[in-house]
Amino acid sequence: MEHQVTNTLERIPVESAFAINSFEHAQRVAKMLASSDLVPKEFKGSVQNVMIALEISNRIGASPLMVMQNLYIVHGKPSWSSSFIIAALNACKRFSPLRFELTGEGDKMECYAWAFETSTNAKIVGPTVTMAMAKAEGWIDKNGSKWKTMPQLMIRYRSAAFFGRLYAPEILMGMHAQDEVVDMTAQVVGEEIQPGADLENGITVEALQALYNEKLNLLTKPEMERAKRILENKEVDSYQKLFKFLNEKQAA
Repeated sequence: MEHQVTNTLERIPVESAFAINSFEHAQRVAKMLASSDLVPKEFKGSVQNVMIALEISNRIGASPLMVMQNLYIVHGKPSWSSSFIIAALNACKRFSPLRFELTGEGDKMECYAWAFETSTNAKIVGPTVTMAMAKAEGWIDKNGSKWKTMPQLMIRYRSAAFFGRLYAPEILMGMHAQDEVVDMTAQVVGEEIQPGADLENGITVEALQALYNEKLNLLTKPEMERAKRILENKEVDSYQKLFKFLNEKQAA
């Protein structure tokens, strides 16, 4: 079964934000972006973080705003959204648009990403991801796992991340996908290590978004706007409270 993703990014060739002859200009841009209401909370009011985002955007040739909107901090580690990884690979011009070969069903499902190399027209095949691998690594059994409800999407996302790190590590800059970091990182709670722990007390952005979509028709306008703000601004400290509120929300 073959699937093609056509996401693309506009490539913007810009000099390094930390180059001597462009540093002052980059600082002015960073101050402007840091004061915007459209940037995620990790960058709002933080010129330092925006400067780093500008440097990343320069290196991979993408829009600074798009980088900030797709850069996540999970357990202190920067990571990309999976859709951004696919878009960045498609935009780099080194490969044809990324495709996915999906076979099997249920526990037998397997997938790998592939593309044609532009310079040689050779077919480049990424590592195979299997549901058996997902189960063995504990990705399926963690709280709020989308591997249970969206296995075909998650296995494609993971295949794209593996392909990118193998054939275009300079584009990903050594960073993993956000859902990959959540799956693979252990969270320390007191003296115990909880494998596969999520962004906040077992709650992932994906699980919270799914619950929000499920309860959307039950929310008042102010409740909807508050929940939307928390999700869009990635207000991690409020995830647990919002999750509890939405979970207890019942039809009148």
